Amino acid sequence: MNMAAQCLDHPSDQVAIMDVSGSQNVPITYGDLTAMTDGLARALQQRVNAGDRVGVLLSQTPWCAAAHLAIWKIGAISVPLFKLFKQDALATRLSDAGVSLVLTDAEGRTMVGDLADCWLAETAGTAGDPVAFASADADTPAVLIYTSGTTGKPKGALHGHGVLAGHLPGVRISHDDLGQPDDCLWTPADWAWIGGLFDVLMPGLALGVQVVAARLPKFDAATCQTVIARGQVRNVFFPPTALRMLKADGVHLTGLRSVASGGEPLGAEMLDWGRTALGVTINEFYGQTECNMVVSSCASRFAPEPGCMGQPVPGFDVDVIDENGRPTVGEGDIAIRRGAPSMMLGYWNRPMETADKFRGDWMLTGDKGQRAGAFIRFVGRDDDVITSSGYRIGPAEIEDCLLTHPDVATVGVIGKPDALRTEIVKAYVVLKAGRTPDGPALRDYVKTRLASHSYPREIEFLDALPMTVTGKVIRKELKARAAAEAGERI
Repeated sequence: MNMAAQCLDHPSDQVAIMDVSGSQNVPITYGDLTAMTDGLARALQQRVNAGDRVGVLLSQTPWCAAAHLAIWKIGAISVPLFKLFKQDALATRLSDAGVSLVLTDAEGRTMVGDLADCWLAETAGTAGDPVAFASADADTPAVLIYTSGTTGKPKGALHGHGVLAGHLPGVRISHDDLGQPDDCLWTPADWAWIGGLFDVLMPGLALGVQVVAARLPKFDAATCQTVIARGQVRNVFFPPTALRMLKADGVHLTGLRSVASGGEPLGAEMLDWGRTALGVTINEFYGQTECNMVVSSCASRFAPEPGCMGQPVPGFDVDVIDENGRPTVGEGDIAIRRGAPSMMLGYWNRPMETADKFRGDWMLTGDKGQRAGAFIRFVGRDDDVITSSGYRIGPAEIEDCLLTHPDVATVGVIGKPDALRTEIVKAYVVLKAGRTPDGPALRDYVKTRLASHSYPREIEFLDALPMTVTGKVIRKELKARAAAEAGERI
């Protein structure tokens, strides 16, 4: 079950990756990718043993794919690293994982400095005979992916070779049965994250769907349109932040067959925009680094349910449970039954935190939700749900509503401590360029669209919101800011 074998088992002349980063498109066939992988594998065998951790600090490039495949092929464990990390973030991950060797490029070698030995992936390979695939089953460790670290220090989620097979059902469904003739897959998300690596790159290779590689210094609408046109992209995974940027810029895209999005919930109005501007119904999916692609929509199979993120993917038992670990019809914890095919083996060197992630046979996602028939509705992160005058309010719906206002570029909604109501809804808003702040108008906008108790009683305008490297609003920083304001008033 070696993942490298799953990804390379296609005709040698079939195009695996189309690199559109330069002025000319560069096709990489499965034969090319196999040769690149074996060259690196032969070199690694002189230095690395099975089970050793090897860092991969590369952006969207065919060498990033070859580096991971080579590490898996010899039975070692790859550790994806992000090019926008500063040295402290790199040092934390390299030290925690026990990484002494990183496959990278010239830019990455400068970033790593003396934290580890660096090999330039493009030149490190050596000639020789084909390399055999190391024996592996679903639970043989293969990849150590660190969480984004929005709450506390980042933890390494260790996955076995079965994680790729575990992703395939959800990836196929989220793209309306990916693998149709002329399908071609791309995402602006970096391949250092589980969304880029296991929602796009490796599933595309395993399914024989051409993957587009594009090293983007910064995501913008014009570059996005260029990549889609040059790569003849038909299937895109857009993080919600990217969709909001495209919507704000009034972008219309043609020729797409499917668009999937995950990471944060989308509202009904965003889905309506997608049908008009993208020509497809956006399929929302849900998961996390610890267990990904567990819930998905699939417009070709069933109509989306407004406010819901989809149905459990075949092969996954996903439910909403109460504090005793029993399924509930009310609000509860979104949880995944132990043994799910994309579930981590555990947190790296953190047995207590691994145990705390479970409630009986259920892995807790840390998110609150509700069942709506076959669908699961996302309410909010466990620590993001707002309690106001006895109501429990999810911030996502309010954010989605505000994002449909023509003046709003992005927004973060949190609960601010309040002596009378426990908390009040507060929105931090970044306006589009040239727009004038008008808090009362935005309050009224939400009042006329959502429940009367869930409009933001306070709106503050900022130049920018605190964001993770994956483009998610860091609500804990906004909450700390709001708590400080409340404390000053008291």
